[in-house]
Amino acid sequence: MTEPVPAPDQPSLIVYPSDFPIKIMGHAQPGFTDAVLSIIQHHAPDFDKRTMEARTSSKAKYLSLTCTIRAVSREQLDAIYQELSGHPMVVMAL
Repeated sequence: MTEPVPAPDQPSLIVYPSDFPIKIMGHAQPGFTDAVLSIIQHHAPDFDKRTMEARTSSKAKYLSLTCTIRAVSREQLDAIYQELSGHPMVVMAL
């Protein structure tokens, strides 16, 4: 699931560049954090993995990761959400 994106002819509500948090949720399993980090760094090479925030659900079934990137364009964000949403380990990206 991804955030709604304005149609191409509508102006963006985000002023670029901008710090933009992306929350990614998936099952708590080996490799999830590395898979998300790989996708984020592919599209935002300057992302510092030490700033990634992780939270486990109360029953430890799910893991939520928050990556705040320096977004430079709507196209960059669209590409990140598309790749995250297509990954089998990702349940939801907001």
